[in-house]
Amino acid sequence: MLQSSGYANAAPEPTANFPDTADHWAQPFIEALAERNIVTGYLDGTYRPNRPVNRDEFAAVLRQAFHQNQERRIASGSVYKDVQAGYWAASAIEEAYEAGFMHGYPGGYFKPQQPVSRVEVLVSLTQNLNLKKSTPQATTQPAKSQRATKLFFFPLAMTSLMQPMVAAKAAKTAPQPPASVVVSNYYTDADKIPQYAVDNVAAATQAALVVNYPNTRILNPNKNATRGDIAAFVHQALVNQGRLEPLQSTRPASNYIVGRSIDR
Repeated sequence: MLQSSGYANAAPEPTANFPDTADHWAQPFIEALAERNIVTGYLDGTYRPNRPVNRDEFAAVLRQAFHQNQERRIASGSVYKDVQAGYWAASAIEEAYEAGFMHGYPGGYFKPQQPVSRVEVLVSLTQNLNLKKSTPQATTQPAKSQRATKLFFFPLAMTSLMQPMVAAKAAKTAPQPPASVVVSNYYTDADKIPQYAVDNVAAATQAALVVNYPNTRILNPNKNATRGDIAAFVHQALVNQGRLEPLQSTRPASNYIVGRSIDR
């Protein structure tokens, strides 16, 4: 008998009105995704935003949220030994694998009921979404105070001679800081990010995917991702793709989008 899950026991009709999210920090992210049936609640009408998310549940959310091209195809049967054909999330796991979002473990195992960490979610979302750097919501460095700049005036003849120099300077592209510098500038616990994920976290940060509650400077990369975390990350990925409107700055939850509160 298949074990039940939050998504297997989801309510048959989508709703964005969950009694247990009214005062939750992730409420607007959850609401936006629930309205599009990307996330759903339980049969008792609750959403349980603080509940950890397993790998099979995350695969189900990816299936609902994104429609990516296949990077690889499963020839026949299940690619994982611990995901049987009749498993409730088998097709979602298969699609997540084929799209390059998720990978298995050595020995041919997926571990569907293992909780997914926050950093694993960010790595997954940066695999093949072609994320765009977001301005001003995310920058490579926190904003710094600017010193007053003295203005200099030059004769008209001199300014005309300087135009080629100005154009040449503008044409140069500023070098991009290393990923390790990006994450160190934003997160006080950057040293906790697994080495394999540093580039992905930097990309997610620059694309304004990262949402940290209650402190934007603390990533908690290895903490189990909750249903609220998943909704926030996926919401921001859809915003980056232009498929959702950005959260209005008047919503308190916008203060937890990394980069946005720093750049204000």
